Amino acid sequence: MAIEPKNFDDFKLNRQLLNAVEEAGFTEPTPIQIKAIPLALSGHDVIGLAQTGTGKTAAYLLPLLMKVKYAQGEHPRALILAPTRELILQIEENIQLLSKYTDLRFVSLYGGVGPKTQIEEIQKGVDIIITTPGRFLDIYLKGELVTKLLKTLIIDEADKMMDMGFMPQIRRILEVIPVKRQNLLFSATMSPFVKTLCEEFLEFPEMVEVTPEQMTVETVDQVLYEVPNLKSKINFLEHILKDDSYSRVIVFTKTKSTADNVFKYLERKKMGPLRVIHSNKGQNSRINAMNEFKEGKLRILVSTDISARGIDVSMVSHVINFDVPLIYEDYVHRIGRTGRAKNLGIAITFANKAEMYHIKKIEELINQPIPRKKVPSEIKMEQTPREENIEIEREIDMFKRREDPDYKGAFHDKKDKPFKSKDKRGNNSKKKRRR
Repeated sequence: MAIEPKNFDDFKLNRQLLNAVEEAGFTEPTPIQIKAIPLALSGHDVIGLAQTGTGKTAAYLLPLLMKVKYAQGEHPRALILAPTRELILQIEENIQLLSKYTDLRFVSLYGGVGPKTQIEEIQKGVDIIITTPGRFLDIYLKGELVTKLLKTLIIDEADKMMDMGFMPQIRRILEVIPVKRQNLLFSATMSPFVKTLCEEFLEFPEMVEVTPEQMTVETVDQVLYEVPNLKSKINFLEHILKDDSYSRVIVFTKTKSTADNVFKYLERKKMGPLRVIHSNKGQNSRINAMNEFKEGKLRILVSTDISARGIDVSMVSHVINFDVPLIYEDYVHRIGRTGRAKNLGIAITFANKAEMYHIKKIEELINQPIPRKKVPSEIKMEQTPREENIEIEREIDMFKRREDPDYKGAFHDKKDKPFKSKDKRGNNSKKKRRR
């Protein structure tokens, strides 16, 4: 009987990966990592059934990085498919963190931006592609992707992929990549559609399954404010931090760019002393910022989730969730940074209309409602810019489609309208069918 790994050294990873794992604050492997990593390292096809927040991203990234090892040639050798831009960026941040001591090249492909810059990155040479199915096919059909060297295919959040109607695109991708390859599929549930997908492209897969623990923090007072947009969140954050009782604060953001923008704004308003940490910051910069925060030299630390792993600071007065985390267990990890060592703490969360859907799932996880409060009237609520509003509505649309398979979506209503052409005079007319 195989001995169950107790730490990351037991996986026989190379020194570059072990150093990166240690710096990332991963102290011991999670259940999904313990079960999936040895199978993936052995070359098996793997089905991993695990919720977000269980460590599943590292469960497939560490074996992949061990397999690909170093930069080689011009064309990709591994393909990671994920359903949304947000998840693509999260995976990218994880790869950046775990591959920091390698020379591996990775490119993220997703819609919402023009493909020109993404194509230029591919042309420089790439080892790993992280992409949504639609954008992969767009660039492939332009002749800008060579797939013959692909040896590993990973599909993350397969159930969400099926809910969003990506099955036809995935089938097309399977037709243009090599048949001989290793396949890893991760999903929160084994729905009939996911089962069909597994049967179509996995060969004698090993299945591993874990369920997340429900967690709560008893010594933390939680409060939730519905805040409509980014500018309003900034206004609210500035108002809060004018209160001197916010003496040692961690502000969590979803992305590196938001973390940088929040940091610059608070620095400009002289709210500090403060620092920002995320995976683009060098190791020494992150260590120095953490030490200064622990020693009480900083009032505010702005951080993304992945860079906050391993933070162990007592006497944190407040945690402010500037964004709601997409990985629901990260909410528990975030608010657990305050109220440590039996000290009382306060966790404040800002949520826009789309993020309130995530709040429902977080409340299911922690098995308790998060108390709501109204935004104080003296705080200016800004108009939501058009682009931000479209993004919010698109995310709400995605949630509704996941909850109701028959929901066609606000962004698809126009497709149902009958087509009308106009004659030369501009009058509506029906096209005659040719006989």
